[in-house]
Amino acid sequence: MNMYLLGGMILASIGLIIYAMWPKGRDDSEAVKRRMKGRGAREAAAASDDARRKAKESVAKRMLDAVAPVASRPANITNPEEMTKLRWKLANAGFRSESAPYTFLASKTVVAVGVALVVGLYMWMRGEPMLNAAGMVLIGAGVGFMLPNMWLGMAVKKRQGQIRQALPDCLDLMVISVESGLGLDAAMQRVGDEMHRVHPTLAGEFQMVTRETQMGIPRSESLSNCSKRTGVEEVQSLVAIINQAERFGSSVARALRNQSAALRVKRRQVAEEKAQKTAVKLMAPLIMFIFPAIMVVIGGPAMLKMYDVLMSGTL
Repeated sequence: MNMYLLGGMILASIGLIIYAMWPKGRDDSEAVKRRMKGRGAREAAAASDDARRKAKESVAKRMLDAVAPVASRPANITNPEEMTKLRWKLANAGFRSESAPYTFLASKTVVAVGVALVVGLYMWMRGEPMLNAAGMVLIGAGVGFMLPNMWLGMAVKKRQGQIRQALPDCLDLMVISVESGLGLDAAMQRVGDEMHRVHPTLAGEFQMVTRETQMGIPRSESLSNCSKRTGVEEVQSLVAIINQAERFGSSVARALRNQSAALRVKRRQVAEEKAQKTAVKLMAPLIMFIFPAIMVVIGGPAMLKMYDVLMSGTL
C-alpha cells in the first residue's frame, strides 16, 4: 500500500509542477471582463497582471534555459542539415525562437525518462520479474522518445490547416487594398492588422514579411522565407505568382484575385471530398456497433421462440 501511495504522490507532484508552469487559458477571458467593466478597473489591474505574467514567464524561461542544454544532449543532432530541417519544421509549427530546437530535443529526453519511470514504477508495484520490467521500461522510453515527434507533426498539420483556411479571406482583403491604391507592402501590413483577431496565424506571417521588408530584405526573399516558414503549397504558389507579376510588370491585383478564386474553389472541393468520404467512414461503426444491435432487436424474439419450440419438442 505504501508503494501505491508513493507512486501517487510522485505523479501528483509532477502534475502540479506542470500545472503551475502551464499558461492559463482564463487570462484572456479575465482581460475581456476587465475591459467590459471600464478603463479604470483595467488600468488598476493591468500592472499586477503584467507583473505576475512576466514573473511566471521569466521563471519558466530560466528553468528551460537551464535544463534544455543538459537534457538535449542524449538527443542532440550533430548533422547541420538535420538541425536545419528541424528548425524549419519547428517554424512550420509556429516555434521560431533560437532555443526552440534545443527545447524540443530536451523534451524528447524528459518525456522518455518520465514514461520510463512511470512504467518502471508500475512494473515494480506489480512485482514483475526484472527482465520483463527492464524490457517494458525500454519500450516505454522508446515510445516516450517518439511522442514529441508525433506532437510536432500534429502541430504542423494544425497550423497549416489554419493557414489554408485563412488564405482566401486574407487574399480578398489584400485585393481590395491593392485596388484601392495601396502598395503591396502596405496591403500586407493592412491585412496583418485587420485579420489579426480572425486569422492570427496568417496575419502574423504577413506582419513578419512586412517587418523583414522594412529592415531592408528584398521582398522576394521575405516572401520566400514566409513560404518556408508556413510549408503550405498554396502560400508557395502565391509567392511565385507575386514574384512573377512584379518581374513581368503585370497587374498584381488581378493575379491576387485569380489566386483567391482558385483557392476558394479548391477549398470547396476539399470540403466536398470530405463530405463524400463520410459515408465510407461510417461503414465501420455501422457494421461493428449498430447492425448487431438491430439484428438483436429484430431477430432476438424469433430466436428465443425457436429455442423454446426446439427444447419443448413440439413442432
